Amino acid sequence: MRKFGRALGFAGFVFIVIVIGRYVIVAQDVVTGEWRGDTRVERRDKGDADIQLSLERSTSKWGKNQHGNGYLYSDLQGLTREQAQNGNVTFRIVRDAGTVECTGTFVNGKGSGTFRFTPNAGYAEAMRTRGFDFNKSRHHDGDAGDRLFTAALVNVTIALADDIRSNFPDADVDDLFKAAIFKIDSRFMAEMKATGFPDLQMEDLVKARIFKVDAEYVRQVHEMGFDNKSFEGLIKFRIFKVTPDFLAQLKAEGFNDLDAEDIVKFRIFNIDADFIRKAKAENPNVTVEQLVHMKIGVHRRSDD
Repeated sequence: MRKFGRALGFAGFVFIVIVIGRYVIVAQDVVTGEWRGDTRVERRDKGDADIQLSLERSTSKWGKNQHGNGYLYSDLQGLTREQAQNGNVTFRIVRDAGTVECTGTFVNGKGSGTFRFTPNAGYAEAMRTRGFDFNKSRHHDGDAGDRLFTAALVNVTIALADDIRSNFPDADVDDLFKAAIFKIDSRFMAEMKATGFPDLQMEDLVKARIFKVDAEYVRQVHEMGFDNKSFEGLIKFRIFKVTPDFLAQLKAEGFNDLDAEDIVKFRIFNIDADFIRKAKAENPNVTVEQLVHMKIGVHRRSDD
């Protein structure tokens, strides 16, 4: 059976399908490979990481396949901070999709060894009954077995699948993986809805996570008197580093009724409170466009 499965091009995965009534049971072979770890990691955008792990395996179709992630020691059963400095180790990453068992050695905080991933029986079927068929993907390379392995590493849980399905009836497997990677759960979705954005799509929520637009940031912007109803406007604020402190400075200088585009112009052309005060000394009614032209003129004179 193993040779037959490989002959079909399943990249080392054997799919044994048994139909019992209307139920389908799918069993997969384990995945094996090598891991490397480094405890010398810095603070990451998505929280603290105690250790950086990279898992690499070979596939018949894609060659080398590597996954790198930061983990807390609480995510790694059987591994402590002390053990991750020196000595032989055995630890596990236990997820809904399956369990990754690692063995190897650490020397001065850097480790390496081998791993073995065993999928959880019933996980793929549980996902399929929720409308997430791991055999179907718009963008994800590989087969269902590849996605099971990745689902374990990025922690695609059944609870997350329920969250996404209840909020996005048309969501697919790719949306589910995005939600796991960018930590888009029911709490985050509810917070964003409560800020006045009830119709955000998955791509919008991904942008929010990438650019760190959360309920607290929206609240701060609103408290400054800039009740921006444009989600894209908030994204631009983050891209151009429009902070509540910067908005407070503009408000203090009399610019408290600006739209998102005008506020972004202040950042693009580096128009700060000091420049505004100097401009107002000459023209108390100076406009945003006039400030921009003045700033461009200053740049031109400095270049000459």
